[in-house]
Amino acid sequence: MKMFIVLLVLIFPLAGMGQGQTELDKKVEKYLLEHRSEWHDLNVPYVDGQTLHDIIVKNKYTSALEIGTSTGHSTIWLAWAMSKTGGKVTTIELNEKRHKEAIKNLTEAGLISFVNAELGDAHDFVKQVSGPFDFVFSDADKDWYKQYFLDVTPKLKTGGCYTTHNVIDGNSPEDYLEFVQKHPGFQTTIDKKSRAGIMISYKK
Repeated sequence: MKMFIVLLVLIFPLAGMGQGQTELDKKVEKYLLEHRSEWHDLNVPYVDGQTLHDIIVKNKYTSALEIGTSTGHSTIWLAWAMSKTGGKVTTIELNEKRHKEAIKNLTEAGLISFVNAELGDAHDFVKQVSGPFDFVFSDADKDWYKQYFLDVTPKLKTGGCYTTHNVIDGNSPEDYLEFVQKHPGFQTTIDKKSRAGIMISYKK
């Protein structure tokens, strides 16, 4: 078992490894390694979680909105990044069972204090939440992707980043992808490291 964990670390280096590691970093790394194969319920792949984390840390973002918590895998990565920048994640989930499981997972990972976990309908929530935000991760119902973008981007700071999941696996509407990629107010690229894909859009 020890050899297996060492191999995982060598193949998939974790975001917090290296000098200046805190006790929280060690706790989160241990949690992510131990649960790495368990995130199946509408959660992002491991590599995508690290991508989101790295964007936040690199840009020193402090106010994040996540649309679609599921059971909290992506939220853990976002909250871990926020623990390094001094920020907080607001996340919304429709399903009560997944919402409760996410809170449990975030608590076990030691990150619940960096999260405002809301239970409710994201369609209404994104219209009402005040913001402003400097980072958004959209990963809820794909047919509503464009409306989420329209509702949230006015609350996104200039220089902020809006990320969209499942953009190369056929799950995102083509008209939405084209709309964002051609939007004059955003500079957009697509990260293809995973089979799902993340669209990364920086607000000009």
